[in-house]
Amino acid sequence: MILSDGDILDRLESGTLVIEPLDDPALQIQPASVDVRLGEEFLEFQRTNIPSIHPQRENQVSDYVSETNVAEGEEFILHPGDFVLATTKERVEIPSDLVAQVEGRSSLGRLAVITHATAGFVDPGFRGRITLELSNLGTAPVALSPGMRIAQLVFTELTSPAREPYGSERGSKYQDQSGPAASRIGSDAEFEGTQE
Repeated sequence: MILSDGDILDRLESGTLVIEPLDDPALQIQPASVDVRLGEEFLEFQRTNIPSIHPQRENQVSDYVSETNVAEGEEFILHPGDFVLATTKERVEIPSDLVAQVEGRSSLGRLAVITHATAGFVDPGFRGRITLELSNLGTAPVALSPGMRIAQLVFTELTSPAREPYGSERGSKYQDQSGPAASRIGSDAEFEGTQE
């Protein structure tokens, strides 16, 4: 069951769902979602001469990303073909009986801006700011401003609370992230002992 605006408000008021700061609930809470805003931190992928990226070599991933900070009121230009990691301004805490789905806003989709490549699912138990995977599929650069509404979260109630929600007990890699996080796939169990 997808939560309605009334369900979302009830959860926020009871503290069983946390979205902070939620500066303008009347604007941000939609009929069945919550609009989240663009944060100030971006991880940009640098052009590189390496033949390929090896997911199990986690240190290699950090070698070709650089962090850019853009203050509210300034602009980040997303060029055609670019892919950057960004973050939401809001920090969320998802309870063990809900999942959230990150969806793009249609107004940005009509400008060919995609807000997530594949990782739009937010597990029960997740705490932190959500990393966004921004792409420009169009032919013209698009100016993005920190603080603008960039995506929406849709909440679905589980049939029962997760027995082992996302978090430190599971060894979850992105719990309590405070900005865009580069891939940590190298720490996956299937890559143990293959780091170079």
